[in-house]
Amino acid sequence: MSNKLLILVDGSYYMFRAYHAIRNLQTSHDEPTGAIFGVINSLRKLLNDFKPDYIGVVFDAKGKNFRNDLFPDYKANRPPMPEELARQIEPIHKIIKSMGLPLLMIDGVEADDVIGTLAKQAEARGIDTIISSGDKDLAQLVNDHVRMYNAMNNGVIDYKGVQEKYGVSPELIIDYLVLVGDNVDNIPGVPKVGPKTAVRWLNDYGSLDGIINHADEFKGKVGEYLRNSIDQFPLTRKLVTLKCDVDLDITAEDLVPQTPDHTTLKNQYARWEFRSLLNGLENSPSQAPENTNVQTAGGCTYESVLTEKNLDAWIEKLKSAKLFALDTETTSLDYMVARLVGLSFATDTDRAAYLPLSHDYDGVPTQLNPEETLEKLRPLLEDNGKHKVGHNLKYDMHILANHGVLLQGCKHDTMLESYVLNSTASRHDMDSLAEKYLGKTTIHYEDVAGKGSKQKAFNKVSIPEATTYAAEDAEVTFALHQCLWPQLVDNTRLKKLYEEIEIPLLTVLSHMERNGVKIDADMLKQQSVKLLDQMHRIEEQVYCAAGEQFNIGSPKQIQTILYDKLGLPVLAKTPKGQPSTAESVLQELSLEFELPRLILDHRSLSKLKSTYTDKLPQQINKTTGRVHTSYHQAVAATGRLSSSDPNLQNIPVRTEEGRRIRQAFIAAPGYQLVAADYSQIELRIMAHLSGDKGLLAAFSGNLDIHKMTAAEVFDTEINSVSVEQRRAAKAINFGLIYGMSAFGLARQLGIDRGQAKTYVDRYFDRYPGVKEYMDKIRALARETGFVETIFGRRLYLPDINARNAARRQYAERTAINAPMQGSAADIIKKAMISADTWLRNNKINAKLIMQVHDELVFEVEKNEVDTLKKEIARIMSASADLAVPLIVDVGTGNTWDDAH
Repeated sequence: MSNKLLILVDGSYYMFRAYHAIRNLQTSHDEPTGAIFGVINSLRKLLNDFKPDYIGVVFDAKGKNFRNDLFPDYKANRPPMPEELARQIEPIHKIIKSMGLPLLMIDGVEADDVIGTLAKQAEARGIDTIISSGDKDLAQLVNDHVRMYNAMNNGVIDYKGVQEKYGVSPELIIDYLVLVGDNVDNIPGVPKVGPKTAVRWLNDYGSLDGIINHADEFKGKVGEYLRNSIDQFPLTRKLVTLKCDVDLDITAEDLVPQTPDHTTLKNQYARWEFRSLLNGLENSPSQAPENTNVQTAGGCTYESVLTEKNLDAWIEKLKSAKLFALDTETTSLDYMVARLVGLSFATDTDRAAYLPLSHDYDGVPTQLNPEETLEKLRPLLEDNGKHKVGHNLKYDMHILANHGVLLQGCKHDTMLESYVLNSTASRHDMDSLAEKYLGKTTIHYEDVAGKGSKQKAFNKVSIPEATTYAAEDAEVTFALHQCLWPQLVDNTRLKKLYEEIEIPLLTVLSHMERNGVKIDADMLKQQSVKLLDQMHRIEEQVYCAAGEQFNIGSPKQIQTILYDKLGLPVLAKTPKGQPSTAESVLQELSLEFELPRLILDHRSLSKLKSTYTDKLPQQINKTTGRVHTSYHQAVAATGRLSSSDPNLQNIPVRTEEGRRIRQAFIAAPGYQLVAADYSQIELRIMAHLSGDKGLLAAFSGNLDIHKMTAAEVFDTEINSVSVEQRRAAKAINFGLIYGMSAFGLARQLGIDRGQAKTYVDRYFDRYPGVKEYMDKIRALARETGFVETIFGRRLYLPDINARNAARRQYAERTAINAPMQGSAADIIKKAMISADTWLRNNKINAKLIMQVHDELVFEVEKNEVDTLKKEIARIMSASADLAVPLIVDVGTGNTWDDAH
């Protein structure tokens, strides 16, 4: 390569790329500016990176060109230019000229032809050329003196790079384009021949001529398509071949960048509200872009923090704010492995900043040092007295912890504010809340990172695009808080629930998740083998009962066997009118028929194997050697926590297979597991809420409530109650507080409906306060539209007055059980907060590692087990002041199963 360098910019490509990449940037008067801003920044970056001797920015001229004369349908399918982009063309051209950059538009030819002509001129004069474009047509120009540069991926493509990218050398690009055609430009190719086929043919036959000479050898339809297309090849070749002898009145050596017109630039930057560009006018375009970028979108100012001075100013701004919004951008959604890409901040609803720390887009050189910057921010982030608001702050806590920063002062979380206000709402993500409460459509991740297989990591997103996306997150979070917080303040009970339970729990859950749980992977692998053996045995029984082999995992084949072949009764149908094979249907059928029971057994084992024994060993973190679940506060409408990756809430406790899985949850050497479980907490809450004298007496006297119910329902002495009667009474106790009907009870106990109704009537005769409470809560729900837990958590019931009987009855059942489930959830959350506080204040060598329904699991050093057992039982029992005592069962062991 020579010492002289010419850069030829495909201005039309730059303009369309910027338009699609930065769609939400606009002035305070809602004028679109994304394409203008994107083109300017791309050109400034190009100048800074390459510092060319010559440069030309080439645009397509308006009107038809010689290709339209050759082929009238050329580009006939192209839609008209979007009006938002068309409005930005004139200022783009004006600013480029004012930057001192030669701008070219030649009538009758396209930008590619002008670029090709100038590249050939430059080569003849010993000047090397870089063509900045993503257009594959230009790859035909690449040789030892001409390269391509795609700013989308910071890639300079030379001769070898074309071969790697397209599969053929630059000399064969024209042949390649003739074969594949171009749908965008309406250039015909060979039907059904795509890039892979074209590359294979060209590599096999050496050229298009070689393919034509052997066309009779191509078999099938594709061969027929090829032979039928040969007559059009000469025209297609003319359409895709660049015209490199355009009559120009300038040469490559005339394309010298000139001194910028600062006055015009100043006026233009002010006109389009590019404040950072205004501040940097003292720099020439060949110098590095200044390190502060300010963008305006929808009246909001979004700033890229790229200098120490700028960072210091924002730190002071954050220090002086009573509350500021915080958000992180990362490399992964897995909180244990994700690394920080950048941080965004907002202190009000019209200004926010993004601090990029590890972007790799275009090799950006202007970011601050990540380690030094985090150290500078550490006092602010770790200051518990400096209040922050975020959306799902628990995730941000993890990300900063991965970099050794302990985020404190987490005062508010807009996800939790929304959840406490209305847990029944289906979505509490930021985008949905912005639409609902602010009437604002936010920039989505896909808008800046792409979709599907082409989606790039956030650290590959350009800083201007990242800034509009990330800073908006912080600004929207701040705006959401200003909208949601006053609504919580207006409801004293909800405000207290939010401040005393949900917000403190956020930190506790973060600790739990990072603690993780130790897993015996070898034991689980052995269990997988056993489960597979059990499944095979059940399969043989299934085939025997069915009289033939079939796919047990296929609902369609199960449907055929059960209903068409065996003639089992159809209890329910799918929305399409087919007999249902849903689990609830199979459960009911299994009361009378063997095959549905076997299928259910097989499904259960298959789920355990795929979800736990096979998957858990794969989920062990390589660094910690533990499994780290994610606990979700804002999912279950009742207030219960849920978990995922892995889901620890669904491991069966009463089956042998479930207990084996729990045996694989182990303590570290020198430690034991302690499991503390509330005893019959929801029945105790029912006693408290209903005030039923029988229930209150039973629990206050520490009697066996199930035996008592059995004695009443089955009209026998309490000491004579059989194991089977107690089991049935337990089903009655729990079933009825969940609003179960006599029909449901009959199905569960395998008895007729008349007998079940007798049991129900006897139950309510014995516990009349329960019946009175149920009637009262249903009536209250119909009047107010919601029910509440003991602590004031609300569950809205939109179907409580529905005309549809099924929907209304479901809402009525929910009205009965939600206050109990929700109260139990609130109680154990309070217990978790108290337990975490006690562990930290007393420096106990133990950690809370799991919460599963009404159970807490701790990992504790062996010499502190007794202390922990005693104190945890006290803490959990004291978490609510009920009319009956809260009893906690505490166990210990080397495995979770031993401790349970």
